[in-house]
Amino acid sequence: QVQLVESGGGLVQAGGSLRLSCAASERTFSSLTMGWFRQPPGKEREFVVLISSGGTYTYYAPSVKGRFTISRDNVKNTLYLQMNTLRPEDTAVYYCVGKKMGVSSTQGDDYEYWGQGTQVTVSS
Repeated sequence: QVQLVESGGGLVQAGGSLRLSCAASERTFSSLTMGWFRQPPGKEREFVVLISSGGTYTYYAPSVKGRFTISRDNVKNTLYLQMNTLRPEDTAVYYCVGKKMGVSSTQGDDYEYWGQGTQVTVSS
């Protein structure tokens, strides 16, 4: 069972940046498609971005494309999300997720592994 632990959330002003990290407990991390979801206050959970196991393929939600960058370090078993030009509407709990080999997915139910979430708050 892979455990995922996020860090790096916090309070930032609009236009600022944050970098989220997600540490995985096992070396099987390198075989997992990884991603980030978020849940804004009072709203449904939504897909943010995914990255293939080798890091060669990424897919971003239109709302974050060009502002957020996902990356991974398969030696350190760590996933990252660099978030730039943050907006108040980016305020949410951000979840690190992982799924076993297979078709990449933007659906949360397809991901077997979830972190506990980290709060990101962007003030206007």
